[in-house]
Amino acid sequence: MDEAQILALVKERLGIRTAVRDTYLTAIVRSVVQELEDQHKLVLDPNNAYHLMFCVDYSTWRYQSADNSETSFTGQPLSMPRHLQFRLHNLLVHLGGVQT
Repeated sequence: MDEAQILALVKERLGIRTAVRDTYLTAIVRSVVQELEDQHKLVLDPNNAYHLMFCVDYSTWRYQSADNSETSFTGQPLSMPRHLQFRLHNLLVHLGGVQT
């Protein structure tokens, strides 16, 4: 995956116009791509817009929820949003990755 392109799109989505947070955002982008490839065994296609936007959305969620101390009504930390869960599941089924 083109991490620079993912970073640029994450910054656009967040409305960040400076490079002040680039180091942190780049680390998040790299960790998301590495998680998908290593842990979930997905082969991401840099020319597939669906793969690209999933990485962007997942990275954006990671950035926005990094310092989030909110919990559910049961006291458990909030988990990945359902739309990301569904999209990850679809990627796993479609690409034959490891089922989680």
